[in-house]
Amino acid sequence: MRGRELIEPGTVEAEWWRPIEGGRLECDLCPRRCTVKDGQHGFCFVRENRGGRMVLSSYGRSTGVAIDPIEKKPLSHFHPGSTALSFGTAGCCLGCRFCQNWDISKSRDVRRLSETAPPEALVSLAEHAGCRSIAYTYNDPIIFAEYAIDTAELARERGIANVAVTSGYISPPAREAFFGAMDAANVDLKAFSEEFYRKLCFARLGPVLETLEWIVRETDVWLEVTTLLIPGHNDSDEELDQLATWCAEHLGPEVPLHLSAFHPAYQMRDVPPTPPSTLIRARERALAAGMKHVYTGNVVDPAGQSTYCAGCGERVIERDGYVVTAWHLTAEGACRACGRTLAGRFDGPPPRRGRRIL
Repeated sequence: MRGRELIEPGTVEAEWWRPIEGGRLECDLCPRRCTVKDGQHGFCFVRENRGGRMVLSSYGRSTGVAIDPIEKKPLSHFHPGSTALSFGTAGCCLGCRFCQNWDISKSRDVRRLSETAPPEALVSLAEHAGCRSIAYTYNDPIIFAEYAIDTAELARERGIANVAVTSGYISPPAREAFFGAMDAANVDLKAFSEEFYRKLCFARLGPVLETLEWIVRETDVWLEVTTLLIPGHNDSDEELDQLATWCAEHLGPEVPLHLSAFHPAYQMRDVPPTPPSTLIRARERALAAGMKHVYTGNVVDPAGQSTYCAGCGERVIERDGYVVTAWHLTAEGACRACGRTLAGRFDGPPPRRGRRIL
């Protein structure tokens, strides 16, 4: 709903909440369902009970804007080689101890960190820069859903696609509106363990799996999945096999799975980085479990970052890091060797770009 009324700069009335006993409000945006008294914030710290109504205090406030290759989101089958205008706000609905963007996701000072960036300005910037899409990222866009949806609706009118980079930790009442505004999503499946989610994310695995299945079953949103492999926490052969098998059976074998390297951050600086050998092993196991498109991230691995035909195994998109170096697909996205259509969304060969993106 564009043009919603600002209560004050950066603040609008939120959706997905209801009053409950004792003057409290219950937020229905994510499975956490925070209940807050007047003047209190929810877990995400950007939703507040203000005088008996829930407000979002990060609307039109961005903590950072950049133009990225779409492969950095990471999305490997959604207009490969194109650019995305990326932005985020502050706060998060999860409390991951290993958060790579903890300085903004854990921030409680939205105004100090943010610049004014209303939907119209973001869409105009994306249009001016020739971006194929806008990516809602850096922190989880679920918590700024109203801001993301308004921007996405305007972008779609101008032929710009919308990408959510998210934990998928969203409640059924909100997910239809949120994902209905998106054209693609990369959902961060943190691990395949309830214990991991409880101890390291202060959340639950179940709602994330439910969201993933719902996206595939109920929407046309292009889906890719990412798991950050943390040594000693979610990188065992058993768990990797369970995760890959579940994805193949419940999402489909052609949904791309990205396995990324962890780097020490936030409250887990004592954990070593993920060795490249772990990613290579994990990729091999995921392929053996039936997944057709498995990628390695945050490491130098051209073989694990390229795309292969699910039919004949031909390398159809070659990459060096985030840069597309060779293209062996037809304009319609079919393998030139065997004619099988690659799962995804394609515009034809991308323009050649250097390593430097604005």
